[in-house]
Amino acid sequence: MNKKVIAGLISLAFHHSISATENINLDEVVVTASRTSQARENVIGDVTVIDRQEIERMGAGSVTDLLRMQPGVQINTNGGAGTESSIYLRGTNDQHVVLLVDGLRINSATSGTTAYQNIPLALIDRIEILRGPASSLYGADAIGGVIQIFTRKNLSEKPLINAAVGMGSYNTKTAEFGINGGFNALKYGLNISSMDTDSFSAKRIRTGEDDDNDGYHNLSASGFLELELKEGHSWGLQYFESKGRNHFDSGYNNYGNQTLQSYAFTSKNQFTDFWHSTFKLGMGVDDSDSHALPNTNPASSTYNPSGVSLFRTEQQQLTWQHDIKLPVGALTLAYDRLEQDVDAQSNVKTRVKKQRNNDSFLASYLADIDKHSLQLSLREDHNTQFDSYTTGGAGYGYRLTPNWRVTASYGKAFKAPTFNQLYFPNFGDPTLTPEKSDNVEAGVKYTGKNFNAGITIFENKIRNLIANVGPATAGCTLGGFCPINVGKVEILGTTIDGNWSVTDNLVLSGNLTLQSPRDEESDQLLVRRGNRYGTISMTHTWGNLQWGSEMIGSSTRYNDTSNTKAMKGYMLVNFTANYKLSPEWKLEARANNVFDKNYILAYTGNTATAVPYNTAGSNLFVGLRYQMKH
Repeated sequence: MNKKVIAGLISLAFHHSISATENINLDEVVVTASRTSQARENVIGDVTVIDRQEIERMGAGSVTDLLRMQPGVQINTNGGAGTESSIYLRGTNDQHVVLLVDGLRINSATSGTTAYQNIPLALIDRIEILRGPASSLYGADAIGGVIQIFTRKNLSEKPLINAAVGMGSYNTKTAEFGINGGFNALKYGLNISSMDTDSFSAKRIRTGEDDDNDGYHNLSASGFLELELKEGHSWGLQYFESKGRNHFDSGYNNYGNQTLQSYAFTSKNQFTDFWHSTFKLGMGVDDSDSHALPNTNPASSTYNPSGVSLFRTEQQQLTWQHDIKLPVGALTLAYDRLEQDVDAQSNVKTRVKKQRNNDSFLASYLADIDKHSLQLSLREDHNTQFDSYTTGGAGYGYRLTPNWRVTASYGKAFKAPTFNQLYFPNFGDPTLTPEKSDNVEAGVKYTGKNFNAGITIFENKIRNLIANVGPATAGCTLGGFCPINVGKVEILGTTIDGNWSVTDNLVLSGNLTLQSPRDEESDQLLVRRGNRYGTISMTHTWGNLQWGSEMIGSSTRYNDTSNTKAMKGYMLVNFTANYKLSPEWKLEARANNVFDKNYILAYTGNTATAVPYNTAGSNLFVGLRYQMKH
């Protein structure tokens, strides 16, 4: 990328920085940025934390609705609730993000993506987003970053009960219930949520069997048990499961079932004043089946014989981590093992069962010395499919004044080919090699009493990118759509975020991302990613009433690699409100897309006959929430 573009992005960043904001709580502890507990004010990486209060302020919606409000995050959906969603973090591919639920991977190893749409907000306590390469901490696939979801967990000895019900447009109904408590050394918790909606047609043009609303149903639960054996030593069990069914448009009467699941045993041991050990053994599951049902008229041009496609990923995960306090700083040593098993069957004709294992060793170092902060990490991954790969990272922070801090970092990352790209019949190529990336970034952060802001400038170069553009071969019969290692990508950009407490009752916040995610050979924008996007929000509290507004916008994106099928930029306006009826009871409301903006996030393809996937028009949701107080 030429120097003019770099200079332009930097100048735009500082030009807009005064209006960009994000809420920062200096008392927060961040885990994802280093795999150990760290005060947020000392974190070197580009991190966002979303707590339960912010989730409830949203009023309703999905994980993708919440994430699209965050810096560096762009979202693509193939229709309404429950349909396939993709997250592009800092312009990288949707397969370049590692998603963890309570420390466990639950993604599909066949497609390489995660079903964000099936993770209900009702079960989430907080979300941490680490932007930038993180393979030196978490291994394969973390080219764009890591998103870690922590399910609801309260270690209070007194029983705490929370519940909520709601209803809204598209005949949407939700309910949730949770109880957390303890008895002596034993702590426990259970949370359940459900959602039913008629939604709307996944495709914008309704014809034949696609002339219907594509409904969605989800039933989910999470729970934990934690037993304190003695001071500094505990055992824990965790569980998460989400079962979703959504109908989708494909010319036939189609629907899909998907189960996400994770469970684990954890042992935490404070062996000495300076040595803490964490052992975790768990499983993450993505189990999906897609059904094509015959319509009622076999003579119809859209008649389809019944068929079922099954895809199941099981990921057995073991982590043994040792956190050691040194005279200066702290050292982390860890061993991770990941065993991936997939079982795929397409229309009862073709079945593939494959496995690969990964053993990794990690060493990282953290130190805060007066005004200086240092983070170093080195990781070696040994994989039965692609042999070995070493990644490293280095970060430095310096506090110029009590309010101003500068940071800089470098990191290497890689993405392993998916099982589909390697082994799927008549498609996969087992000789594919991992994608590799190098990222550099620098940031400036200001933290004041009423105003906080940050700017991060980054450059991420990705090589050996895997794309479905190869010619037909002996292994792949889909000419022009075969996976090959091809080309290089450069993503240069700036994220800006912060928060301004104008008064005790009025808070303005927002973020802006300016980026240039381009293929180096063609100089075209990557598919479905824009140059500019961001949000601005306002929250005002007046007695027991809290209300707010949000604006979400994006510049033009393209659905194809040649940048000919454009999706125009858009700006959405939402409103939220909640009213405390009592210390325990609260009314909530949310109005989305209040001006009924007609916008497009994705097309069904790139031909002249391709149609847009539908997006929600103006819609309303209201709810009632109960939270037991101590």
